[in-house]
Amino acid sequence: MSNTIPRSNGDDYCQKLQPKEKAIYVRDSQVKGLVLRVKPTGSKSWIFCYSVPCPKSKWRERKKGLGSFRLGRNDAAGLTVNAARMEAERLKHQVRYNQADPVEDKRKLATEMRREKASKLFVKELFEKWFEADLVNRKDKGAEARRMMLKDVIPVIGDLNIKEVQKSHIFQITDELLKRGVNRMAKVIFSLIRQMFRFAVTRDLLQVDPTASISKISIGGSNVERDRILSEDEIKELAEKLPEANMKETSIIAIWIALATCCRIGEILKARWSHFDMNRKIWEIPAEHSKNEKEHTIFLSDFAFSLFQRLRAITGNDEWCFPTKEKNSHVCVKTITKQVSDRQRKKDPYTKRAKQTDVLILSKGIWKPHDLRRTGATLMTSLGVLPEVAERCLNHTEENKVKRIYQRYGYEPEMKQAWEKLGEYLESLINPNAKIIDLKEAVG
Repeated sequence: MSNTIPRSNGDDYCQKLQPKEKAIYVRDSQVKGLVLRVKPTGSKSWIFCYSVPCPKSKWRERKKGLGSFRLGRNDAAGLTVNAARMEAERLKHQVRYNQADPVEDKRKLATEMRREKASKLFVKELFEKWFEADLVNRKDKGAEARRMMLKDVIPVIGDLNIKEVQKSHIFQITDELLKRGVNRMAKVIFSLIRQMFRFAVTRDLLQVDPTASISKISIGGSNVERDRILSEDEIKELAEKLPEANMKETSIIAIWIALATCCRIGEILKARWSHFDMNRKIWEIPAEHSKNEKEHTIFLSDFAFSLFQRLRAITGNDEWCFPTKEKNSHVCVKTITKQVSDRQRKKDPYTKRAKQTDVLILSKGIWKPHDLRRTGATLMTSLGVLPEVAERCLNHTEENKVKRIYQRYGYEPEMKQAWEKLGEYLESLINPNAKIIDLKEAVG
């Protein structure tokens, strides 16, 4: 601190104060805690310093700005010495006798004003704020979350004020999804709704998250880990049923590729022909296409290679292995799952969807494309492939940190042999008379 502001002629004293290289602070001689700050730029402003009780320490110092110094009169531009003293005395009385905390009170008032402004915020507007701040940073730029929210959430609660949303609205959304039999999607969408409202709470747009007291188990029950594996007889059955399923040949090929390579169906449908070295029978899946964001090398067995050869005869002139009609991208990663699901329904078919509603139901029940990946890995281990090699073929991340860091052997020869064993086994199962694909023609 530098000197003090005198009792009289305080305005003249403050007016004559000259700035220095660093800010200077001049205490008032009459009101304890009142300080005039003079910045190097020459600007002068009033600060009221005080202390408040704090749970962690005995006292916490606070500083509240009162405005700029003004010579001669008080207005929006600033305060004279006498006006600053009166305001400081008023605040000191509130702190001492009313347990006020001007700085914290101002912060709380600002928060309430933000919440009051947010009270006019609709759910659809909140979703856009959340999308721009969070969802766009996800791997797919938030495309899948946006699709689900716009389809099943926004039409129901989009026009509601965010403060009006109650648990009943959330259950209205999830109950409708459960009626459609998409339990897992109901849980995913519930999770997205919860994330959106937690975002609102974090940003002080909302005080209470309407999903806070809803447990995930109440949305379709507890999660059940899928363990569906196609048996040998079911694989043969699938070979007989696929030609009668009225599916595109490329879709049928994708199903067999999933079983022969143990790849995720999305990785298959996103493939480009530039990812393949057909001379060496190698498929390089880029990191951006894999779930764990790690590159993955597939050594194609003769069986898998013949599938890609057949596919190449159909789409080889395109950039993508499974192109859209417009040829400007790959088909939707859900297209195979939808086609398989449509052909395992006992109810009436959807409008403009497959009419063969039960043609792909196998002897042990409904199956999904992802079950083929699990089936392929299980077949590998049954054929004598070591579990750790099968895990590498699945491109799973090693859970043991020590092994992940120090054991760097890639298992490429063993993986190549594992895929070859799987391919030979699958080829031996399939009825040569079934109209799946002509393997000999494909290899030729």
